[in-house]
Amino acid sequence: QVQLVESGGGLVQAGGSLRLSCAASGGTFSSYTMGWFRQAPGKEREFVALMTSSGSGTSYAASVKGRFTISRDNSRNTVYLQMNSLKPEDTAVYYCAADRRGRIVTASGRYDYWGQGTQVTVSS
Repeated sequence: QVQLVESGGGLVQAGGSLRLSCAASGGTFSSYTMGWFRQAPGKEREFVALMTSSGSGTSYAASVKGRFTISRDNSRNTVYLQMNSLKPEDTAVYYCAADRRGRIVTASGRYDYWGQGTQVTVSS
């Protein structure tokens, strides 16, 4: 069974930075597309970023492009999300997810495995 564990969330002032990590175990991490999603209170879960298994392909939501960077270390079974220039509207629970088929997909329903989430709060 694949397990994903996020860490690195917290409280930060607007304009600040955070780096989220997601450690995977129990599967073949190096073959998965890894994605980050977020869900703010009262809103639907939304796509943030993804990276394909080899790292050659990435995609970002328009709202975070140029501010967030996804990366992965297949030797450590870990995917990261570097978040810079944070805004109050970035406040949400952030989840990492894995697509075992290695596709480039932004729909949350296409992902097979999910972490428990980590809270990011950006104060104004």
